Order: sequence, then structure tokens, then C-alpha cells
Amino acid sequence: MDRNRLIRDNSPTGARLTASVVAGELTRLTPRDRFLLNLLDQHKTFTTDQLVDLTFGSAGRARNRLNTLLERDILDRFRHYQRPGSQAWRWTLGPVGAAIVAAGNGDTLPRPSAVRDATARLALSPTLAHLITTNGFFVALSAHARTDAATRLARWWNEAACREAVGAVVRPDGHGVWIDGGRAVPVWLETDLGTETLSRVIGKLTGYAALPPSRAYPVLFWFTTAARELNFHAHLTRTGVPGGATVATAAAPVAPATEAADTGGPAGPVWRVAGQPGRVSLAELTLPDGAVWDG
Repeated sequence: MDRNRLIRDNSPTGARLTASVVAGELTRLTPRDRFLLNLLDQHKTFTTDQLVDLTFGSAGRARNRLNTLLERDILDRFRHYQRPGSQAWRWTLGPVGAAIVAAGNGDTLPRPSAVRDATARLALSPTLAHLITTNGFFVALSAHARTDAATRLARWWNEAACREAVGAVVRPDGHGVWIDGGRAVPVWLETDLGTETLSRVIGKLTGYAALPPSRAYPVLFWFTTAARELNFHAHLTRTGVPGGATVATAAAPVAPATEAADTGGPAGPVWRVAGQPGRVSLAELTLPDGAVWDG
């Protein structure tokens, strides 16, 4: 069997949604449903576990509601065949969900076939794993904030929003503002899956160093292995950090969930600041002079 085979629930359709159908579904949505649609509109896709952490808190509750929304074409989902085991579902907007978002934005309602095609392109995109890993970083922060009233993720930008803010100088994978005990720490995120040479990765710092002081936030490199992180710092020691850039790194936890949770995830003391000993929490990262959160 083809290991790259795409598994989906629905067949593409070219039928056009009507305003009455969208209006009818709007009356059945909960505030959490609307929040979920907005998240998917901005960040394209999440795994089931990520949605549990983001909005449900319970796997059983998540499965029940997600399947209901799937049956109503508000959500869609896909996964790739793998053996052994099953890949987690990746959830996206379905035709009705995309129409609801479009109506809320005052846009023309999309054809269901166009929505299905966009989902298929996403499912087959070579950057899908990168997107899911990037989203997972911010999901982990959101999940931490659910357990700690003193913290919250005050802002979460996708790649497109970052591009609007800084132009072509750099291309961050994401941007967030983490609040802990009243302290705000804005950061840029670079997700690293090991697909680029370290010299190319470190070369990105030149662009970050060129940002104006008001956007000179710490640059976080989120690695998937500790070895990659170690090699990054060894390379950075030889090349040096460009003036005006603050760099911190961490490796995504590969330990069991219970052990990973003990560290606090990306909110915890997992960040190694270039040129400094030890590890600090996200809230302990310092901003260069002149850098402020504009929130």
C-alpha cells in the first residue's frame, strides 16, 4: 500500500453554498466553535491533540465535538497512511466553516470545491510538518497558560502576519508575546527541522540584526533534537552573534508527555541564550535596548 496515500472523509464537490445555509449554521455554533474556526483560518491546521490542548482539555470531548463539526462540513480532516499505527488527524476548515469565516470577514463565499482543493494542497505540501511543529510551539504555550493564571499568550502571528510587519528583511515562522506575572516578552520564532545547513540557519540572524530597535525581539530557534541545538551553538561560537540580535535556543521535548510537562514546555527554563551559561525560562529572556512590545 502507498505510504503516501492521503486519507480523507469527504469527496470534492462543486456545489455552491448559499447564505441561508451559512446563516443557519451560525446559529448552532458555540463560542468555542467560533474560536476554533478563527484559529484554523489563521493557522491552517492542527492535530487532534493540539486542539485538545487549545480549546477542549479533554480528548473525549474533543472527539465528540470535532466529529459533529465534521459531519456538518464545518471542519475537514486528513492524514497520511502509515504503518505501523495511525497518523493523527490533521484538522482544517471545511466548506461550511470556510464560508462562515468568509461571511464574517465580508468576503465572497468560497466554492466548496475550492476549499477541498486547498486542503488537498496543504496535505501534500512539503512544508506541512514545519507548519504543524510551528503551531505546536504556540499550542504548548497556550496549554501552559490554561494551567497558570499568571501567564497568557497575548499575541500569536503566523508567517504571513510576520511578513506584513517586517517586510522582506526576515521571514520568521511566527511571532508571539508571552505574558508572565505582568512581564511581556515578545519573540520571533524560527522552527528548525534540520532541513537546512547550519550556516544557512545562522545566516538568518543578519536580517534580524537589521530590524529597527522596536522590532529587535529575541529570536528563538526551536530545534527537534538536542544534537542539532548543540551543533548550532558550536557553529555560532565560531561565527559570532550579529550585533543587536538576541538568540535563544531549545529542543522540542521528546520525553513522555508527563516528563515534558515537568519542564513547563517552551514556557519553562529550557532556553539557552547564546553566550550565556545555563538555561532560563521564556519570561526571563531580556529584550535589547529599545525593543518594546507595541501591544
